[in-house]
Amino acid sequence: MRVGRSAFSLQTNARAVDEPGIGFTVTKQQGNSPERNRIRRRLRAAAKACESGFQPRHDYVLVGRRAALSTPFAELVSELSASISKIHVKKKS
Repeated sequence: MRVGRSAFSLQTNARAVDEPGIGFTVTKQQGNSPERNRIRRRLRAAAKACESGFQPRHDYVLVGRRAALSTPFAELVSELSASISKIHVKKKS
């Protein structure tokens, strides 16, 4: 399952392990190394703020986009929270 936003794309897949797995990736197309690292750090912080939404037995991958550099952090957290909810609502129906 995949949900796209302007600052990131969230992908998920079911797995056998109880704890949720969370991964982050940012391609070279999104900028130079310091910019990619900053995108990754912002996504990590947003994931930490939304960690209660991640469900057991799922792997999550956040694919960062350049817009994550300029998106206000509160909006980033809000979009991630909404994306997590949207993924699990879609999965149940």
